[in-house]
Amino acid sequence: MASIPSQGKYKHLRACLLCSIVQQPTDFKKNGCPNCEEIMQMKGSTDRISVCTTTYFDGIIPVIDPESSWVARWQRTCEFLVLRKYVRGMYAVRVKGRVPEDVEAELESRGIKYRPRDQTDQD
Repeated sequence: MASIPSQGKYKHLRACLLCSIVQQPTDFKKNGCPNCEEIMQMKGSTDRISVCTTTYFDGIIPVIDPESSWVARWQRTCEFLVLRKYVRGMYAVRVKGRVPEDVEAELESRGIKYRPRDQTDQD
């Protein structure tokens, strides 16, 4: 069973602005984003991590079965499955901020509508 990080460790967690997965900055640097690295290109780049992730997010929810869980549907992960299969992990409920313009342009070129993860763009 996964443990819940102590409150002091939460300060160092970051959420991806595109898929909202929550990880340590070192994980983003070492592996990039496990869901959308193809577009976000964070692996090995501290600068890219700082513009493609944020420490400003609310709540953390687990996604155990990305293909069938209601949490995954609520998080709209199915829209990004064209990028690749979502991974199990901890996801932010709401993420403050927008992806960089180059990422938004890339999504648009692939026919994917970008919806900010801060719930300002409600369906």
